Amino acid sequence: MDEGAAPAVKFYGLAPIRYLDSADDDEHIATRKSFEFTVATAVRLEELGFDGFGVGERHHWPFLSSAPPVVLAHIAALTTRIRLFTGVTVLSVLDPVRAAEDYATVDHLSRGRLELIVGKGAGPGGELFGLRPDEQRHALADNFRLLHELWTANDVSWAAVRRPRLDGVTTLPRPHAGRRPRIWHGSSSSLDSVALAAEYGDPVVFSNAAATSESARPLVAHYRAEWARHGRPADQLFTGAGTPGFLVAKTSQAAIETYRPVYERYAALQRGFGGRPSHPTVEEFVEYSPALVGSPEQVIDKVHRQHEVFGHSVAVFSVDPDGLAEDSHWTSLDLFASEVAPVLRTALPDPPA
Repeated sequence: MDEGAAPAVKFYGLAPIRYLDSADDDEHIATRKSFEFTVATAVRLEELGFDGFGVGERHHWPFLSSAPPVVLAHIAALTTRIRLFTGVTVLSVLDPVRAAEDYATVDHLSRGRLELIVGKGAGPGGELFGLRPDEQRHALADNFRLLHELWTANDVSWAAVRRPRLDGVTTLPRPHAGRRPRIWHGSSSSLDSVALAAEYGDPVVFSNAAATSESARPLVAHYRAEWARHGRPADQLFTGAGTPGFLVAKTSQAAIETYRPVYERYAALQRGFGGRPSHPTVEEFVEYSPALVGSPEQVIDKVHRQHEVFGHSVAVFSVDPDGLAEDSHWTSLDLFASEVAPVLRTALPDPPA
């Protein structure tokens, strides 16, 4: 990607860190390799001209993403340009005071490159923090409102609801350059989440691993309607679109066969949680889900079709190999940077400042 050009659509790679296990590794070696591979991917994405790199937050096996601010602070020291984000920060289970302090610290260490995607999260984990599934969405909204207040005001007082009350609290450090880091609201189905984003003038990342992009039209329409209801300028509305899978290969056949073991692993993980995979076969997953798996031409075409639904100017996709061979992982990223990104950058719009 040409850094001298004025880029349009932004590309953010997301890595929900998983164990990269093998028969020859014990748990400690597998853990070390997993973190090292994630860090190497972040550095490589910056070299390739990607715009952002993020880590997810998960609190259950087989993920190692329980401490995103620690990982992002390490990556901040090894990079200079790429934006650093979370996807998602499970704000429903976090103390907003602690989150404000941790992520403002990362914002300073990265010199203002931090962004958050907040959400209630997917999969188990809330129970570790004493939160029932039916409490998570309300807790997310409450905690977001407090985090926003802590990052935009001093001497904050807050009534006790889900945490002890605050009386005249100013969290330290303050965000870098005196501005609140950009907060995205991740949503796959919640009208409440997009309404909250519109209320605060925040962008939304639409992401659903199971449903088609077309099925999200009512959610997108509600976000736009709420945005207008709050009197916000239409040209400042800012959206992103997430994808549950990513792999670029020279041909569609090669992409499917290379990605097949990755999808089979995902399907096994879903069954292990007592659920079932979103699609019975990898072919149906690639065809009907938002996954970007295929030849460069196929990926370009699918992003265009998604853009017709979301109007997005940030594409967030998984760059976690999840069992993919290293050479296939790096080749996929290289192909995207050389054959996909330049085409999309000239075709899709620049996000608002």
